[in-house]
Amino acid sequence: MFICNDFTDIGFLNGLVGIVFDCDGVMFDSMEANRRYYNLVLESLNLGPMDREQELYFHAHVVQDSIARIVPPELIQEAHEVRKNIDYREVLSFLKPESGLYPLLSTLSAVGIKCAVYTNRTTTMDMVLEKFALQQYFYPVVTASMVRAKPHPEGMHKIMHDWGARPREIAYIGDSGVDADTAAASGVPFWSYKAETLTAEMHLLDLWSLRRCVQRAYPEAARGF
Repeated sequence: MFICNDFTDIGFLNGLVGIVFDCDGVMFDSMEANRRYYNLVLESLNLGPMDREQELYFHAHVVQDSIARIVPPELIQEAHEVRKNIDYREVLSFLKPESGLYPLLSTLSAVGIKCAVYTNRTTTMDMVLEKFALQQYFYPVVTASMVRAKPHPEGMHKIMHDWGARPREIAYIGDSGVDADTAAASGVPFWSYKAETLTAEMHLLDLWSLRRCVQRAYPEAARGF
């Protein structure tokens, strides 16, 4: 287990083909946006706002499971009808890109390290990437509407297939136990992000430190990024 910082041995980047990013909590601070989204559903059903435990749950789980967690069983069908009528663009402005995200992605692209997304979001991921001009950096983008939801490893297997990569040639950056379990089920090294209590091969306290490690490993290619 390592903490990624300016003293980290950059050997961990040897043979790395690509990095897979979780979306919420890694690429974006999305807690406020998701809180507003689910509370809009609850408000439409004349229910009170979520408590802290429910907020932590939706942060890592698919929308179907999250709705089931916060809505009484007899209202679940109605909640999904309400959800379909919510324009997610109303809450997009509350998403905050993590500090260092764009510089890191630019540097990874410059040195030839691939990037993908594997998220339990369903229909909103394309909208998010478009809003924040991130489409150019990620291929493939795998969501829970395309494969079985995390922690099932199907999405990670798809990414490895598309990249022609083996499990030890990639890494998965996540911030939850669901992400850690996904990586373990895939045989892929897990790098935790701002989640020091998770079992991980690498702990990232920020994205800037990872970028500086990449720049040290690829000084010529990373120059200027």
